[in-house]
Amino acid sequence: MKGKKIGILGSGSVGQTLANGFLKYGADVKIGTRESGKLTEWLSKAGSKASIGSFEDAAHFGEILVLAVKGKVASEVLSMAGGNSLNGKTIIDTTNPISEEPPVHGVLNYFTTYNESLMEGLQKEFPKANFVKCFNSVGNALMVNPQLKSGTPTMFICGNEDSAKKEVKDILDLFGWEIEDLGKVEAARAIEPLCILWCIPGFLSQSWTHAFKLLR
Repeated sequence: MKGKKIGILGSGSVGQTLANGFLKYGADVKIGTRESGKLTEWLSKAGSKASIGSFEDAAHFGEILVLAVKGKVASEVLSMAGGNSLNGKTIIDTTNPISEEPPVHGVLNYFTTYNESLMEGLQKEFPKANFVKCFNSVGNALMVNPQLKSGTPTMFICGNEDSAKKEVKDILDLFGWEIEDLGKVEAARAIEPLCILWCIPGFLSQSWTHAFKLLR
């Protein structure tokens, strides 16, 4: 990971957490944002390998990209990043299709159906990019080197391009995860709703320090 260039599309807590994780392992990181002011504190602490810019700047900079924005604006942000800067690159897709409607008894509402996923739509819209669904089913506090009493959690991933998934698996190994590759992009129909399940204990009992594990 040392010397690798990572472009983060999104300046919220997920984007900053993953940026810090990449910096921890020696990568150069540029966060793309529409609001550079919100990154002033982060940049002051992040060190010489960190920088900020526009979405286009971050997409052009990164050899690997991370999409870390609200699902409803994912397509717009990728368009702002510029198609040519996405082509051929691995895009770690952390997004979920969460709607604006409030949760019902702790259950989130999605703007997709059971027979479609947000990532499938993004892959169709940007066919030359290599999307890999990842980090969408856990809170940002546990994304990098999670420490849980019950052991190492499982990260579920999917995507059409095996070489892109290999890059993501190498990152997950560094970040301390077990990995379950669920295959092609259609598997995002199952992975994205894991966010709904993960959030229910949080909304009902304010418990946010849990993760999934696949047992065999």
